Amino acid sequence: MWWSETRPVAASGAGPARGGGHVSAASRGLRVVTALLLCGSLVHCGFHIRGDTVLPFRTLAIVGAEDTALVIDLKRTLRGNARVGIVDKPEQADAVLYILNNQNDKSILTLSGGGRVREFQLTQKIMFRVADATGNEWIPASEISVRRDFSFNDSQALAKEGEERLLVADMQADAVQQLLRRLAAAKRPG
Repeated sequence: MWWSETRPVAASGAGPARGGGHVSAASRGLRVVTALLLCGSLVHCGFHIRGDTVLPFRTLAIVGAEDTALVIDLKRTLRGNARVGIVDKPEQADAVLYILNNQNDKSILTLSGGGRVREFQLTQKIMFRVADATGNEWIPASEISVRRDFSFNDSQALAKEGEERLLVADMQADAVQQLLRRLAAAKRPG
């Protein structure tokens, strides 16, 4: 391993030696201490690997926008990260997520002096609410809005279309994560 190897060093310490000296035990110890300090500082600052999301319900039904990419990504995320059972019938679920609206929009942000588009703004708005099968609200009607701006150049139209598709996918992933955090913060009605 890098912390236990002995390597020849030049007398000046500037490179490999042509003969003589090895890395001292103190140098190896310094490397180990530095590695431990780095790990300790990551733990101290609150860094941790994202684990499973804990949701206050075991089963969830999703009503509205069933076959959209948003709901497909949300179901995949819920099954993988939150370990929540997705059921088809709302009466079988502990909670029901109602997707009231899922709207994507593209608008002109800036124009050049010649009237050509220089920047676009992409927006995704999701209106939703969460209730149980009897209608008691976990989360009242709420909105998640995600925006991305991107520059546009007529001479790079094909590349900009690809960039737009990547931004839309990134926005959707961001919206799913925001929705997941809101579901995790939901309070049981009553």
